[in-house]
Amino acid sequence: MATYDTNNIFAKILRGEIPCFKVYENDHVLAFLDIMPRAPGHTLVIPKAPARNLLDITEEDFVHVARATRLIARAAMPLFDADGMMIVQFSEPASGQEVYHLHMHVIPRFEGVALLPPATVKADMAVLAEQAAKLAAALKGA
Repeated sequence: MATYDTNNIFAKILRGEIPCFKVYENDHVLAFLDIMPRAPGHTLVIPKAPARNLLDITEEDFVHVARATRLIARAAMPLFDADGMMIVQFSEPASGQEVYHLHMHVIPRFEGVALLPPATVKADMAVLAEQAAKLAAALKGA
């Protein structure tokens, strides 16, 4: 397995070199909206610890990611009036992983509405800002 690249896009987001639509943060994780969402409210949850994927993250660090993922899913479901919630994580190229910093996709699902293909449509920044503000407010104090 390859080593962690400290210049991946999520590492740059963690260092504040690239902006994001932050919805949640604590000492261990950062969660922000995907700018090419597959559905409204598509959120990414990443550890602050350097980890390529599920195969090399420590159990302790992954527990924080899992807790935050659940927290965000529970807040996003009613906020986006979703019919279901999809949680996805890819590890290594054969699985479809493209950014080599562990991340969980939290994707609201809607009956009869297909997911957009991955990384195909960049969302309207004003829409993302509005969604991020609403989700962050729903998570405030969590």
